[in-house]
Parts: sequence; structure tokens; C-alpha cells
Amino acid sequence: MPLSPLVQTFVLHFGEMGSRWGINRTVGQMYAVLFLAPEPLCADDIVERLGVSRSNVSMGLKELQAWNLVQLRHRPGDRRDFYTTPADLWAIVRTLVEERKKREIDPTLTLLRETIMTAPQTEEERHAIARMRELHELIELLTDWYDDVRRLETERLMQLLALGARVQKILEWKDRLTGPPARAEHGATSPRLVDDI
Repeated sequence: MPLSPLVQTFVLHFGEMGSRWGINRTVGQMYAVLFLAPEPLCADDIVERLGVSRSNVSMGLKELQAWNLVQLRHRPGDRRDFYTTPADLWAIVRTLVEERKKREIDPTLTLLRETIMTAPQTEEERHAIARMRELHELIELLTDWYDDVRRLETERLMQLLALGARVQKILEWKDRLTGPPARAEHGATSPRLVDDI
């Protein structure tokens, strides 16, 4: 069954966005098809909807399974595998963030940890290690925060996100009254606590 124009617009866009996020365009389109489908689809269903080869779909499904983004389903009397996405959007977001952290952030932290333990041989290396130490501390701070946030129940997480938007509005209001905060070295805004408002 071919895709309707409305669904096709979303699927094509999702494929383009997927290629920017580091996944194959076809895999992004496959995920969009599964995400919008009212019921689980088998590989043949996906081939029919996207007009891509069966081998591309098989490889794409393996990639989506490796990312933990699809769930396998079976039907009584049918030997084929059927695939669907989690119904809970937050489960999808949590999985995407966790998988990207494992693939991108964790290796960077490992490299930084190993590098900043090296004794500098020159002034240039001393400066480089100091900058890498700053980056390591920032990423560790963010990953510690992420570890705390990911344990929150979805309802609490939504409250936290709503609070973030309110805090930003308060800070903007404060800046209009008192002027923007002083800038730290390298252009970063000086840290400040909400209690300081």
C-alpha cells in the first residue's frame, strides 16, 4: 500500500533529519513508517510502502534493533517478524539519548580521562591538557545531571522541563531590569543559581 501524500511528506523529512543525526536516510524513513503505522509491520510491508529493496529493509531493521528503537512482535499462525515502535514517545526519546550517549559521549570521556593523565612535555601540551580538563569536567557535570534526570518518572521529567521554561522567562525578565550577566572567559555566561534571582 503506497503512502498517502501527508504521510509521505513526514517520512521523507524524517529520512533527511535521520541523515543529519548520523543514521542512513532509508533507516530514518523506515522508522517514520513504523512510527506512524497503526499496527506492527513486517519487512514486506515496509518494502511496499517505501519502494526500497528487501535487503535494504533487512539491514535497516537490524540497525534499528541495535539502537533499541523497534520492538519485535509475532502473530499467531504467521512466521514473519513484525516490528513496531514504542507507544510512549518518552521511551523513544530516552532510548535515543541513551544510545547517542553510549556512542558519542562515553568514548569522548574515556579519551579525555586518559589524555589528562598524561604528563605534559611542553607549554603547549600543558595548555592543551588544562583545556581538556575543563571540557572533561563540563561533560562529567552534564552526564551526572543526565543520570539523575533519566531516573525520573515521565511525569516528573515533564514538570522539570516546564520549570526550565519558567526559569528562562524569569532570567530574561531579570536581565531586562538589571542588564545581562557578566561574561566569563571564552564567552561563557557566569554560573548563577536560581536562588540569586
